[in-house]
Amino acid sequence: MADTYVRHVQLLGFEKRFFPSQHYVYMLLVKWSDLTEKLIYRTYPEIYTFHKALKEMFPIEAGKIEKRDRIIPSLSAPPWLDSQKSTETRQTSLSDYCQALVNLPPHISRCTHLTSLFKVRPEDENPAAPNTLKRNETFVVSRDLARGNASEISGPIILDMYRAIADYTKTTKYEINLLAGDQVEIVEKNQNGWWFCQMDSKRGWVPASYLEPLDGPEESEEADPDYEGELFITIKAYKAEQEDEISLDLGESIEVIHKLLDGWWVVSRKGEGTGYFPSMFLQKASKRAQAEAARNHLQGQKPPPRRSTIRNAKSIHNKSRQRLSQDAYRRNSRRYLQQKGGQRDLQNKYARTAAKSPLQERKNQGNIPEESGTASEGEPKKEAPVVPPRPSPELILQRCSDNTRKKISIQASSSASTSKLGQA
Repeated sequence: MADTYVRHVQLLGFEKRFFPSQHYVYMLLVKWSDLTEKLIYRTYPEIYTFHKALKEMFPIEAGKIEKRDRIIPSLSAPPWLDSQKSTETRQTSLSDYCQALVNLPPHISRCTHLTSLFKVRPEDENPAAPNTLKRNETFVVSRDLARGNASEISGPIILDMYRAIADYTKTTKYEINLLAGDQVEIVEKNQNGWWFCQMDSKRGWVPASYLEPLDGPEESEEADPDYEGELFITIKAYKAEQEDEISLDLGESIEVIHKLLDGWWVVSRKGEGTGYFPSMFLQKASKRAQAEAARNHLQGQKPPPRRSTIRNAKSIHNKSRQRLSQDAYRRNSRRYLQQKGGQRDLQNKYARTAAKSPLQERKNQGNIPEESGTASEGEPKKEAPVVPPRPSPELILQRCSDNTRKKISIQASSSASTSKLGQA
């Protein structure tokens, strides 16, 4: 039995994909027991294969021994030829099936086989898409269907509401047009800066840079800068178009300092400071084996526009979000601090060598002999040994032994008596 189990599953819709061949996947929003939420994509044949294996694992609960003991929900077999119409009509039955699964007794609903089906995979976070001309088509479940399931779930999903800060004209049929002030619901926030939105009957992709949250200018989901840096490699070259961007060639290793939701991350390269770079052209260094496949998916794709390039942007918030300057990123980065720390240590070393102690300042007062000038130019000059100053009488009386102190007092008294006789 898994430690973390599925608490709720909501069917958001389905997506038509064209890579490696045309097929359909269902969009499922999974809520886990640790309060995390993950968006996953599963095909219907994959879910049906899981269903058959689950019945083999629990034959009693599947009704194979006694039909009256069956508690595992039923699921119809997939058709020979999948179509958009059949995919759409199966949404209600599939949504009911997922809800029935998580409501089964814990020995079934929390088993490893079930949790592995809903666990997020790398392809869920970065779905394959060969080019923008054949971008995936997404169909969100209707509001009526969502309302119908609302009474059966423990916690309904509320999509985030955002507002367009400027007019946006779509460049492909998979995007939607926006006017300044339009309010949209966010279905998916992709880390490449393209978000899937729905507005009334329209659904499609929109650049995140054109959107702002309704509740405030601060984006709570945006992570803080990581000045330690996370190692990535570039899977596509990019030439900087603005002063605060950075140009990188294919296959370069860089450190990501700040992951921003608009798809433009702050990266650092050795010797060249920091700059913005499209996140869709980056791959984790630990996943070098997947870099070639990801590079092939980027053919024809373009990064989203940056907010600094948007004209006539109008925000409803009095105070916009404060963006850090590249100089601030550079000064706080781990690499810069290491370089600065090394220079500071070197400077302190020279300062300690060149600094004069109070004893060295008395060099010409007879306490310290002058350096010999007979050394050749090629040999380093040796510093003269430091002669400590003579302690004061008070310090001597304080630190000397009792016998010495008595002798000094006897000498002092005899010298005093001698001076009195001389005066007499």
